[in-house]
Amino acid sequence: MKKTSKPSPKAKPAAPKAQPPATDETPRVRVFVVEDHPMLRRGLVQCINDEPGFTVCGEAGTAMQAMKSAPPLKPEAAIVDIGLPDGHGLELVKNIKALLPRLKVLVLSMHEESVYATRALQAGAHGYIMKKEPPEQVIAALRHILSGEVFLSPAVTGKLLTRVASRGTDTPLTPEERLSDRELEVFEMIGQGKDSKAIADVLHLSPKTVSAHRENIKIKLGLKDANALAHQAFNWVRDH
Repeated sequence: MKKTSKPSPKAKPAAPKAQPPATDETPRVRVFVVEDHPMLRRGLVQCINDEPGFTVCGEAGTAMQAMKSAPPLKPEAAIVDIGLPDGHGLELVKNIKALLPRLKVLVLSMHEESVYATRALQAGAHGYIMKKEPPEQVIAALRHILSGEVFLSPAVTGKLLTRVASRGTDTPLTPEERLSDRELEVFEMIGQGKDSKAIADVLHLSPKTVSAHRENIKIKLGLKDANALAHQAFNWVRDH
């Protein structure tokens, strides 16, 4: 009598492999923040650190601190205030880009004039954003420049297009259009009431060099003497 063989039990399906626990090791974009106002700087740092995919690797309140601290940290992006206590942010952009050519720079400014945005891009920046923009716009601007595109605040974009469209007309050049970046720095500081020695100390220049800049500014703006220069510089700073 044949023995009936019992059907072999069906093989159980393999248990799914356990997924590794989620970790916080996802690479983050390293951002360096340069802003001289502590409260605004802290706000920017917190805003960036709270955003997935970003981390602030360092911060500075002056151009000198930034030049010393940023290069060793090798950030991928930097936010730079255009107005710093020891010089113009545009000079910092040029200098830091010379050390970190791949760095993506977003210039932070309260100036809506399109000339500042143009100069920022010429200095090596990849974006120009107004300080009045909300935090989420700053993050959007960072993402924009990191993708290889140029970012400009909407208000600046409109003025830039108007300026380009008006070229070829009799529209007179404004002071910031006639002066070099360094001359514009000196012009602003004259308007703030600083004398040549104070300007020299801030910009780390000799008083003789500052005096030469003052003479060049007077020539370019068609001003007859130091009083006329101080008056126009004061009015320009007041209106900007």
